[in-house]
Order: sequence, then C-alpha cells, then structure tokens
Amino acid sequence: MALHRLSFRLRQTVAHVRSLHTSGCGKQQGAVSVKADPELFSVFRTQDSDPADQTERNIGQYYTIPSAHVHKLFPNGLPWRYEQQVKTFNEACVMVRQPTLEVISYLKKADYSKPALRYIFYGLKGTGKTLSLCHTVHYCYTQGWMVLHIPDAFKWVKNCRELLPSSYNTSRFDQPLQATEWLRDFRITNEQFLSKIKTKQRYVWTKREFTEEGSPLGQLVDRGISRVKSSTDVVGAVMKELRLQSGQPESSFRLAVAVDGVNALWGRSTINKEDKSAVDPDELTLIHNLRKLMKNDWTGGAIITTLSQTGSLYSSKSAYLPQELLGERGFDNMDPFIPVSVSNYSEKEFESCYLYYLDRHWLQHPQSQRQEGKKEILFLSDRNPAMLERVCAFL
Repeated sequence: MALHRLSFRLRQTVAHVRSLHTSGCGKQQGAVSVKADPELFSVFRTQDSDPADQTERNIGQYYTIPSAHVHKLFPNGLPWRYEQQVKTFNEACVMVRQPTLEVISYLKKADYSKPALRYIFYGLKGTGKTLSLCHTVHYCYTQGWMVLHIPDAFKWVKNCRELLPSSYNTSRFDQPLQATEWLRDFRITNEQFLSKIKTKQRYVWTKREFTEEGSPLGQLVDRGISRVKSSTDVVGAVMKELRLQSGQPESSFRLAVAVDGVNALWGRSTINKEDKSAVDPDELTLIHNLRKLMKNDWTGGAIITTLSQTGSLYSSKSAYLPQELLGERGFDNMDPFIPVSVSNYSEKEFESCYLYYLDRHWLQHPQSQRQEGKKEILFLSDRNPAMLERVCAFL
C-alpha cells in the first residue's frame, strides 16, 4: 500500500525521474504502474545499510541507520534539526554522498602502523558536512573502532555554564559540566571497550583518591562522572591513555577521533573571566587536551574533522576554505591533512531528497507535489541541503 501511495504522488515527477534511470529501465516507465514502483523506490533508498558495502552506485540514495546504533553512537551527537527530523520521520536516514565515500575509501586503504591521517570536511554553510562526518563515524563504529566523538567543539569555547580554576595547572580553567556530559556520552558509545583497556599510568586526584596503574578505563570514566570537580582532568587522562595505547601491539582497538568544528580549537572564545577579560582557548583544559589528539604523533587510527561556518566566531561569513577558518596557527597545526570538499546537492541528489520528502509525507501542499512547485523549491533552495530542508518544512 505504501508503494501505491508513493506511485500516486509521483505521477507529476515521473518524466524527470526517468532521466535518472538507465536506458534499460526507461522502457518500463512509459506509464506509471505498480510494476514501476520498485524502480521509483530505488531512486532514493538503498538496501545497503552497511556503510562498508556502499559504493558509487549508491550516491544520492538514502540508507537507514539502525535505531540501536543511533542511540549508542550518537546519544547527543546529531545536529538538532536532524534529530527533529528523525523523530518526525521515525527513522534515521542519511544520504550516501561522494565526500563520505571518498573518506571511507581512504580509511579502508590506510596503513595504521603509520601516524594517523587527518581528514577535513569543508564547504559552504549547510552543505552537509556534519552528516558526512556522522556517516563516516558510523562506518568506523560498524568496523569495531573505538569512537572519540566531539559533536560540537564550539560548545567548549562559548556559553560555558561553569568555569573553575584548574587544580592541576593554575594557568588553565576547567569546565566540569561540559566534561561530565562528554564522559557520559563516551561511556555509552564505547562501553564494550572500557573493561578491556587498562590504564598505563597512575593518576592522583586528591591526597586520598587516586586511580592505580592497570585499572580498567571504565573506572577512570566513572570517576569523572561521579566526581564532577575532577571530570575535566579525567577527560585529559582518557585522551592521553587512548593516544598512548592506540596502535600498540598489545592494543585491541582502532581509534577514530571525530571533531565537528575543529576550527574552534584555534579561534576565539566568548567566555569571560571574573575580571571580564576574554578567556583564550589556550587556557581551557579541554581544548588543550583535544589539541594534543589533533597531532598525528600517534598510530592506529584516524582524525576526521569538519570546519564550521555556523559556529565560527569573529570570522567573515563568506569564509569557508581551510586556510580561512583555521587561520595561520590552526592550519600549521593541522598540516598535513586531506581536504574533502562537500558541495550542494547535484541534480540527482536533489531529486532523491525531493522524492524522500514525498515518501515521508513531508510535502503536504498540493503545489509542492507538482512539477511547477518542485521547480520553485529548487530555485528557493539552490540545492543547498540545509536550505532545502527549511523550505520544505513550511510545505
């Protein structure tokens, strides 16, 4: 019945859809019928739900991330508007796009005995860099990698809810609430590793509290969650342990460090000290430790990042290239890296997204389901994924 309804809705778009099929399929689409429904369905949805199996033939098609993976891998790691879409559509579908396939192909061929390679998704605002990162992270997760995900690095340099002087280094500041929140998500995502990985060093928290060498990493994480005051230092200890152990002969994990908005690490902050002067990101313990992970002086994993225009502070709205958003200092710290451009939808990808919205009954206005209405949506969105979502939200 769902395919019958979809066929009825797509009667006005069949002429355009036909061009997306091979010539062998064209003869079957002279008229809209029940037999044509599977062909139309295949335009925008793929049954290859494993990112490792996806190839260029799947470009422009949507695949569904299992709900169990969403809850475990992205407890708080998806863009807000996409989270609302997932709730509305009752499924987490991501479009297979060329930039993601490119990075996944690199990950498949990389030599993990060498220093970690750094990848940067960049592009204009709203082109889908964050979802490209999430798609790549999902690939790493399905391959059994440990995932260290920073969903939005800019949250660590602005709107800080609590700032405390560091007990470890008096020249830095701790952010215990942000650190605790991140540790909770990290524990959910990597629960299967926390009892297997043992600490290589002894950590002293107070005169009477410490974590012995050889303790499970999960014990260290639990310490940071239960003792909020020391949570920032625990984040640093967790990152240090993973950096030291990744790629070692005795290690049983491969590490994916995924940072959305990596340019936040070398930008400016909106956090003020008690004397109203601005806090430099250098002075934030979380940023200091995350910068160490960005160095490719460790093996056995990959560093996958995006550049964010939306969160970028005090930079030109037209800036989107790596050298523009990272700045000289950030560029020097990330160099060498593999830049991966994320652009607006192609014609095929736009058509696929349009058909998906029709299938999900997201487009309710009668005019939006006609050829003229589709052309107007195309004009208003300019095939920009974020703008297309916003335009269609009102229809």
